[in-house]
Amino acid sequence: MLSMIRQTRSYPSATIAVPGGRAPIEVHLISQLGLGTGSALVAGASLRQRGHANFVDALDEPSARIGAMHLDQGSASTLFSFVVGPEGHPFHCHAGERVFTAISGSSGAQLRFSTATPEQMAADPAAFLRQLHVVQIPGDSLFTVRFGGGVWHQFIAQRPASGQPALFALSCHPNELGGALSDAERAAVQRGEATIPSLTQTLPPAVEALLNPARFAAERARTVLLSLDPTAATWLASLGSRIRSRIGALRAAAVRGRGRLGYEGGNAGARRVREIAAAELPEDLLLHSLLTGARHYDGFLLELHRDEHDYASASQLLGDLLDGFVNNPPLGVTWSMRLRNWLVRPLRLRTSTLGCPVSSLIGPPCAARFAGFPVHASAVRAGDRSAEVILGADDRHLRFRTAVRVDLDGEGGARCYLANRVQTSNAFGRLYMALIDHGHRHYVAPTILRFAVDAALQRADAKPVTSRPLALAMAEPG
Repeated sequence: MLSMIRQTRSYPSATIAVPGGRAPIEVHLISQLGLGTGSALVAGASLRQRGHANFVDALDEPSARIGAMHLDQGSASTLFSFVVGPEGHPFHCHAGERVFTAISGSSGAQLRFSTATPEQMAADPAAFLRQLHVVQIPGDSLFTVRFGGGVWHQFIAQRPASGQPALFALSCHPNELGGALSDAERAAVQRGEATIPSLTQTLPPAVEALLNPARFAAERARTVLLSLDPTAATWLASLGSRIRSRIGALRAAAVRGRGRLGYEGGNAGARRVREIAAAELPEDLLLHSLLTGARHYDGFLLELHRDEHDYASASQLLGDLLDGFVNNPPLGVTWSMRLRNWLVRPLRLRTSTLGCPVSSLIGPPCAARFAGFPVHASAVRAGDRSAEVILGADDRHLRFRTAVRVDLDGEGGARCYLANRVQTSNAFGRLYMALIDHGHRHYVAPTILRFAVDAALQRADAKPVTSRPLALAMAEPG
């Protein structure tokens, strides 16, 4: 029977000694969140984790490496996220030290540790159970855990039958090369290929057999209860836990129903996009020979200083720019296009989630391609110091063609152009262009160019970790 032992003015904590001169296990309860918050947070984080490029689902502990080592800069630390479901994961240990911060599900979490050494378990498998310790964490709580390599551990929901997850955690591995790694494990770590499962050792079969539910009862282990509630060891706490768990289930279901999209913002480096006259465009621009009878023209230029990029290939920068149009669309433009699509759908006009200057990048395939994207035409000139593509589409009321061009200058700078010609087909097309002209010139075109350049520069610094292009995920049929 659990009972409250002492009060503390700081974080309720548990310290478990580990024999052999090894560092102790330390658990600190930091705060308790609102009713149902834990399960809702775990549900949302779990969906986003599953969309991560480094997601791994193994050993009942789905995880993702979200912070890699930087050995060239002297850092061997890594950062992982992981989720533990209601039924927990198998007992296991790691070679290196682990430090993580976690949120418990709404039914609470049970942290189980055994301090038995391999030698003790080899001599007597039951030593594993004799040295078993349990720390109970209340539901919807923020807590921290720290333990050294070789500590056997298992995390599980306090009431698995509730269906609420045990926890979601952000785990720091202070030194991924630390501990008694095998040669194969060390080589995988150095290649940047290590995952939580690949660095995990499970129990020997003789000890695993002792964990048969008919023979194993965790409640008989030495247990520490951490709480911020003085009634935690009473029937009132049990009732409150069940209510908290029910609310958590409802909030988690609502989170899963909303989906997993996340958003990233910024000021795109506060780079200035300047509207330019046709005379300021390069003389050999392919667009000059297209839609010569067009009624509408606009052109935009964003210049990069040599300190802002390190591209030596115009075609590489242009390819990353096209990727930026698709994968980094301004949210305001996306919502504007959704409104426009809804308004013109009864007229059977073409629709797209991308701004019209670059909407053909996710439209019907063209005969030509550049960097994997459909284009009408392309050109690479001057030893890859200049690269250009033509985009565009034909509709019932107008035809448009867009030139996207990159020029690298002799001083290391770059000029990124976005120019458009529109040929109207009827009176409605002329009315349409009159209505959208101001918004197109002052917001849509310059903003999508600025966002695409920013995405290209970020891509050059570090490849983005997305599982699926955002624009493609939201695209509507044209």
